Amino acid sequence: MDNQKIHMNGGDGPKSYAKNSEYQKQVVGYSKRVLNELIHQQLDVGINPHFNPCNPFRIADFGCSVGRNTYLAAQNIVEAVEQKYKSNEDRENPLLVPEFFVFFNDLVQNDFNTLFSYIDSNKPNYYIAGVPGSFHGRVFPKAFLHFAHSSMALLYLSRIPEEVMNKDSAAWNKGGIHYSCSGAAKEVEAAYSTQFRKDIEAFLDARDKELVPGGLMVITTLGILDGVLPCECAMGVTFSILGSCLDDMANMGIISEEKLDSFNLPYYYTSQMELETLIKAHGCFDITRFEKLPTPLRQVVHDVQTAVLSIRVVTEALFQQHFGKDITEELFQRCAEKFRSHPVIYDDKYRTEASYFVFLKRKTETSKPGI
Repeated sequence: MDNQKIHMNGGDGPKSYAKNSEYQKQVVGYSKRVLNELIHQQLDVGINPHFNPCNPFRIADFGCSVGRNTYLAAQNIVEAVEQKYKSNEDRENPLLVPEFFVFFNDLVQNDFNTLFSYIDSNKPNYYIAGVPGSFHGRVFPKAFLHFAHSSMALLYLSRIPEEVMNKDSAAWNKGGIHYSCSGAAKEVEAAYSTQFRKDIEAFLDARDKELVPGGLMVITTLGILDGVLPCECAMGVTFSILGSCLDDMANMGIISEEKLDSFNLPYYYTSQMELETLIKAHGCFDITRFEKLPTPLRQVVHDVQTAVLSIRVVTEALFQQHFGKDITEELFQRCAEKFRSHPVIYDDKYRTEASYFVFLKRKTETSKPGI
């Protein structure tokens, strides 16, 4: 799977990501309080020359996607930074409040037009620009950014591990669409974990170069609790249901078995222990805060239609690219039918996912060598 083709459903229609991303919206809302607190504590205005208010304060949202949530996240950061500068006004030499420049980054096929139309309609108090490209590599000049933000984007792998598509590999995921599906071999999960480690290292390497010394970064991501089996989570059960629908369609000749065997979803759900270990091993960022946010799914009222739409808006493009556009309506209709007879969307025992909030500060010493 080419990571350049991963994108949410665009536009603002009934099947768009913008209209079906309540979970992501709640994560942005839950993180606002702790975001304000940590920016006030950790932003070295008046001390670090890189935060000179005579120059624009540059913020980047990596994996921004589209819709109201993107605007809210950017607005929360701008307001918190602005308040930090204003809090120094009681000094003998009060600080100016800088102008703000927010860069929205996502893959080329993201619906930037809808995003910018929405942001412009809200008349933001900052300049905006789109920066297409993969956040697993450099997308900005060295020491350019003051603040980096990524919400619910790092769970997307840059590529499907080669081993899970290799018939001669112990990790070949024949008939499965994800490592969390019931019956997947442990080697499949290990291959996903290895790819996630590579992706996190690449992401941190790039942000280490792009952020000024003392620059800040916030990551929120969907993961699982330490010690929980992926197949026991709501996402594992959901992907198993989707996989069984595709298997039924293969048995009916609607799709080929070969097509099914070559399809895997590019998501990885990390644990707190795993992600914290990877960040510490990288060595260029101090972890200022790592905490589990309240679980939005427990506050979102779920019925079958809501559940299917929330899955559809983030996966439909992947299914269409691999199997063709003609199969998606039937796929999600079958999915809805199976959801009606399964307790996964009603029973809290499946709610073992976790939303993690990580606040990082780039170390002031020299970053890792490289471009």
